[in-house]
Amino acid sequence: MVWGAGKTHLATAIALKSCQEGRRVRFFTAAGLANLLLEKNNKGTLNNFLGSLKKVELIVIDEIGFVPLHKDAAELLFQVISDCYERKSLIITSNLEFSQWNTVFGDNRLTTALVDRLILHSHIVIFSGESYRLTQSMNRQRSSF
Repeated sequence: MVWGAGKTHLATAIALKSCQEGRRVRFFTAAGLANLLLEKNNKGTLNNFLGSLKKVELIVIDEIGFVPLHKDAAELLFQVISDCYERKSLIITSNLEFSQWNTVFGDNRLTTALVDRLILHSHIVIFSGESYRLTQSMNRQRSSF
């Protein structure tokens, strides 16, 4: 995967189009969702939050792998993804290959089960090429000389 290749841009565009078509959509960064899940769990409101996610038709989880997750957060994120399995659309962006996801979730069994659920009915889009942000930055620097 390539940083700045357009993964988040594409996920956002799909989410926006879904909203325009009247679908319920939620967008989270993986770290943000993991922290939110931990917070809701600690406050005793996790079931209410999970119930609200069941009403959503598309969930976007951006940047899995950007930061490693706490064990409890990884398990809660697994629960969200598992609840989506064969029930709703899910978009996940990551710069890591599936074989590296155990570094994020910290548990090989959990990671294997998670990836197994994700890939069964999925369309995997692999981005390659140069980083858009890096290319734009270099072009700006060249034009300023």
